[in-house]
Amino acid sequence: MNKKIKEFSDYIKGKKVALIGAGVSNMAAVDLLLSMGAVLSVRDKQNDEAKAQMLLEKGAKVFFGEDYLDGIYEEVLFKSPGIRPDVPEIASACARGAVLTSEMEVFLALCPAKIYAVTGSDGKTTTTTLVSKMLEAEYKKNGKGKVYLGGNIGTPLLPYILEMTEDDAAVVELSSFQLFSMSAHIHSAIVTNITPNHLNWHVDMDEYIEAKAKIFEKQTEKDRLVLNAENDITLSLSERAKGSVTLFSSKKALTETRSIYLDGEQIIYFDGSEKTPVMTRSDIKIPGIHNVENYMAACACVFGEVSVDTMKEVARTFGGVAHRIELVAEKNGVKYYNSSIDTSPTRTAAALRAFSEKLVVIVGGYDKHIPLEPLAPLLSEHAKFISATGDTGEKIMNIMLDSDYPCDKIVYTKDFDGAFAAAVKAAQCGDTVILSPACASFDAFKNFEKRGEYFKELVNAL
Repeated sequence: MNKKIKEFSDYIKGKKVALIGAGVSNMAAVDLLLSMGAVLSVRDKQNDEAKAQMLLEKGAKVFFGEDYLDGIYEEVLFKSPGIRPDVPEIASACARGAVLTSEMEVFLALCPAKIYAVTGSDGKTTTTTLVSKMLEAEYKKNGKGKVYLGGNIGTPLLPYILEMTEDDAAVVELSSFQLFSMSAHIHSAIVTNITPNHLNWHVDMDEYIEAKAKIFEKQTEKDRLVLNAENDITLSLSERAKGSVTLFSSKKALTETRSIYLDGEQIIYFDGSEKTPVMTRSDIKIPGIHNVENYMAACACVFGEVSVDTMKEVARTFGGVAHRIELVAEKNGVKYYNSSIDTSPTRTAAALRAFSEKLVVIVGGYDKHIPLEPLAPLLSEHAKFISATGDTGEKIMNIMLDSDYPCDKIVYTKDFDGAFAAAVKAAQCGDTVILSPACASFDAFKNFEKRGEYFKELVNAL
């Protein structure tokens, strides 16, 4: 047990600890905290009897239901990412002296391994996955340590903290929710881009930007920060950077600063004096210029630690992450793609631009209160038929009709099954149908993964 973990274990022993929210990240911390002697309670709005029974059997107290935040007495509060820290009951507890933290914040503070972290509005899951795959392949060649992949990508990493060493690497995806109240030292960080998103949670765009910027807040001159030169907000963050900045661009050669850029079909890394060819667009198996950008960001993040040959090997073999322009099947001459991860217009833009042909597009879902008007020119250019659905579907349909999109080429169906059926009916042999919602899933599904899985079930049942 390293010094930091020993100190934390001594600190938490006998402390009254509350896990606020019984989601994936907090539940992953239960066994570790109990093993360290914490007096544990779990608070959640949902009344899950099976989960409550399991926790009670482990020795934890349970406060489930609408009044789950009443009477907070605990000394240390582990907040789930989706809960704001300024909720009155939590704010009051902190004012009384309670310490507010999270599973990810504790992990990053205790982690003995080098930390690579990715955030952004779009592309962060694919980029995070690419960083981990490049490191894994290189570590395997060199007989080095182990690579741990987790965070917002779906796997909490705190349960693995006791087995990790300085020879390992931790690659984490961080959402604005996780970063919001975090202060952590990240050795190598990426901000893929920043566009309006999650404005139903953040009070405004400025707060969202500041949350993202926390990924490099504690860096030093020895650390690395990779930023998108084609996103004005992200580029502006370079002025605040303390570490070494590498810019990436798919639109122009950047030869006045440390960079990685697309020159024709070739990706070039420039260290400030020397240019190194990394790979060509044709080396990259997954489609779309946005994935070229994801590769550039990942390569810049690990350049010098991972060989160019290893980067190429990953590019030529990696078939993509589930729910991201994922080819599900070809049925009756129609190809069906699942891109349920597209929870914003900018994500949908990237997905649709990955194809040369016009598509049958299923769009719509939970309203995150971000502007949907940018969908009008995008869908007009790339969609031959639109099947709109969910809470935002009618709004999207009206936006398209106001922009003179043909009324016989768009239909609104409240339920997802009806929208899928309409898309299937509209598709002809040789067409491509894509689920690219441009909206979150919470109006009808627990998360975007469940939406994508259900879409795949419907496709495979055809």
